[in-house]
Amino acid sequence: MAIVTTKAIVLNSLKYGDTSLIVKCFTLQEGVKSYMIKGVLKSKKGKLKAAHFQPLTQLQITANHSNKSSLHSIKEVQVIHPYQTVHTSVIKQTIVLFLSEILSTIIQEEEENTFLYEYIETSLIWIDTHDEVANFHLLFLLNLSKYLGFYPDVSQAHKKGFSLLEGSFTDEEYEKGVLIGDEINLFKSLLGINFDAINSISYSKKDRQIILRIIVQYYELHLEGFRKPKSLDVLETVFS
Repeated sequence: MAIVTTKAIVLNSLKYGDTSLIVKCFTLQEGVKSYMIKGVLKSKKGKLKAAHFQPLTQLQITANHSNKSSLHSIKEVQVIHPYQTVHTSVIKQTIVLFLSEILSTIIQEEEENTFLYEYIETSLIWIDTHDEVANFHLLFLLNLSKYLGFYPDVSQAHKKGFSLLEGSFTDEEYEKGVLIGDEINLFKSLLGINFDAINSISYSKKDRQIILRIIVQYYELHLEGFRKPKSLDVLETVFS
């Protein structure tokens, strides 16, 4: 048993019994950890509140990490980046739920990954502090692929097609899984930019749906076990 104090981002929480939660977090120091939070749905007097464990909440936790169990316990918790707008905007809430579902699926390692943690942390602060966020999730997912090892190879970006399977540009325009025409132009518009540049790009609702479906397909091809998120349809409804 080791007592660890670390930053942590809540990936998801599941109700356990009538009064408890099992909370999955991505911690800065030790990667993904799951915690049993006993009685948190019943007691109003304890230090730990259910509100602490909303999806993608950023915390500082002091926890007991056990070598003998996959479920650990949290002694103390503090919200370190209280969101100002995420919980009051339907669009932002929907994006956060969508991204938490994806991150819960793809981040599995119980080891430190500082660069990935800091990318998620700074991205969430960005969405909370900006108003125009309709394209946020598109760029978040594409740039996330850098940290997962399959960001598109842009060295041949002058070529007419982009192979989703190979992750690179190609002149083989008519092979399966190759983006061409409007699709490749939409995809290329996201390459190499940061969040501050994204609102200079004007997408129609249809464009946004096309790009998102392309990125989800790209993830399916490059991450074993990745499945289309259940919240994808909800996200598209909000933006339709």
